[in-house]
Amino acid sequence: MGPGQLQQVLQHKCGEIRRYLIRLGASAADAEDVVQETLYKALLYIEAIEENKFSAWMYKVAINRYFDLCRREKRYAYQAEIPDVQAPEKEEPEERLLQRERREEIEQTLAQLKPLHKQLILLKYEMELSYQEIAELLGMTTEAVKATLFRARQQFKNKYGGEK
Repeated sequence: MGPGQLQQVLQHKCGEIRRYLIRLGASAADAEDVVQETLYKALLYIEAIEENKFSAWMYKVAINRYFDLCRREKRYAYQAEIPDVQAPEKEEPEERLLQRERREEIEQTLAQLKPLHKQLILLKYEMELSYQEIAELLGMTTEAVKATLFRARQQFKNKYGGEK
């Protein structure tokens, strides 16, 4: 992999991790700080990291750093920041309002979940990672990921359905 290609891969991965951290509850500033520290560590240890595990390694470092930051600041209260998603112009204002309300309900429900449950749901359904990728990323067995994700979905359904 050439230097230009490596830079492109790193930029893409850093953007992806930044978005994930924000979805996990980090402020934009904290997410940027964590990503910068992760990138610095990745560049320091790039020779020692297996190429096929590089992405998982970066996620793991970033997530661990973010949770360290949370513990240090004693702030496991996840933010429910909802990005302003622009809908295509052809949609009716009522449809956009309904989508926004639905998105807000989902975000509020996610904010009520246990941190691990929220993390698993985001990794599986937003980041679209496989069970195996999640297991490697979080240092769990595939079976543990499946079982915990099942409980996370149940918890989400109960809370999402229970509010109506």
